[in-house]
Amino acid sequence: MSSARALSLQALLDQIPNIVDHLCNQPLTLLGTFPDLPPEFTNWRDEQHAWRESVALFDQSYHMTNLYLSGPDAVLLLEHLGVNSFRNFRPGHAKQLVACSPEGYVIGDGILFSLPDGRLKLVSRPGINNWVQYHAETGGYNITVEKDAWSVVDPNRPRTVYRFELQGPQAPVLLEELNGGPLPEVKYFRIGEITIAGRRVFFLRHGMAGVPGAELFGPWGDREAVRDAILEAGQKHGLRRVGAKAYITSGIEGVGWIPSPVPAIYTSPELRSYREWLPATSEEAIGSIGGSFYSPNIEDYYFTPWDLGYGHLVKFDHDFVGRAALERMATEPHRVKVTLVWDGEDVTRAIRTMFTEPPGRRAKFIDWPLPRYALWQYDAVLNQRGERIGVSTTCGYSANYGAILSLAVVDPAYSQPGTRVTLLWGEPHGGSRKPLVERHVQVEIGATVAPVPFAEHARQYLLTVRGH
Repeated sequence: MSSARALSLQALLDQIPNIVDHLCNQPLTLLGTFPDLPPEFTNWRDEQHAWRESVALFDQSYHMTNLYLSGPDAVLLLEHLGVNSFRNFRPGHAKQLVACSPEGYVIGDGILFSLPDGRLKLVSRPGINNWVQYHAETGGYNITVEKDAWSVVDPNRPRTVYRFELQGPQAPVLLEELNGGPLPEVKYFRIGEITIAGRRVFFLRHGMAGVPGAELFGPWGDREAVRDAILEAGQKHGLRRVGAKAYITSGIEGVGWIPSPVPAIYTSPELRSYREWLPATSEEAIGSIGGSFYSPNIEDYYFTPWDLGYGHLVKFDHDFVGRAALERMATEPHRVKVTLVWDGEDVTRAIRTMFTEPPGRRAKFIDWPLPRYALWQYDAVLNQRGERIGVSTTCGYSANYGAILSLAVVDPAYSQPGTRVTLLWGEPHGGSRKPLVERHVQVEIGATVAPVPFAEHARQYLLTVRGH
């Protein structure tokens, strides 16, 4: 029975033989499907160069869902769900909120803002967003919930706030010019306030592309005036607007954020009521799994916080969902998040099959700059003996480095920079029924392990700003 006929995710699970096989054949990818954001404003190569060489403008107004929580129990709820500490968390602060299942596996993460007006705003993909909303509505908390759903869910629904990113070495100079004077002293991941085109604009100091910059946000009615002022002032600073293609690659080289882990919600007995609450039309029910890694057990797709580089966020100073499991895991060996630099010769050899082999005998098409073809991309990473030692997730071509990079989670013995591994590219058995997957054969692509973030300037920048 199709997910459209099932009323909830749990009803769907009760009706299908295997959730992995179901998700492997789903069409949802969300790759570059943002309203009013074209694939390219100029060309994605120069748009990538801008965040490294001058300044890039990212329009995230249609991207991610904003979930607002207010009321006396808002922080209490998030403390219950988040692995993070909430000590000293107050208005003007932000943090990356991570939530886990009772078994200690990641359900999702997002950026949590403590707004000056006292509300809490969670900006995230559906995984953690739905999880928080469910508990807010069913947990008996004294909380008011407002949801501004991302536009891929309902393109015709107007948004309430805009969000822009200005990133690149010229971003601080441009922001000062727009503000008409020096920026307020704001620490990393803190919220400040400036004025642009006579409008009050909030900004979060951080660097999505691993370079200086800020996220700007304010009421939707101010969006066009603020954007036009940025574009006009940015001309002499080499500003480029970033389209959907370059945008999706920006976090790989500069931050090392894995945006799409499979949410760990499908098997826990304690989460049955949550699965009954989730509709069968949710991303959790119709998102696509893709790649060469395959297991009939959905739990093999789950990640721990340490797998994703979030181990430092886990704080046992409060009680939260998954605490007991994470306390047991804390002393165990953990997989390590790394960057993989794909061998150019092997990549071009795979591309060459488009010209030398008949349909069905070619390698899986490698699109530029986005080879990724599923919402949840999981490619097997092998050692030199052909044994699986990890999985590669989101991937993209970087014009700044002339290479395809991917973020992978590997066994500790293979995590040192310079280690040689092999990535298996293409799906088993000739491919799934996803629309973006043609019949193909699997090929091996050599890769070299590198640090996260990959860009050295990004690593140094993060060390500097987090040193406060």
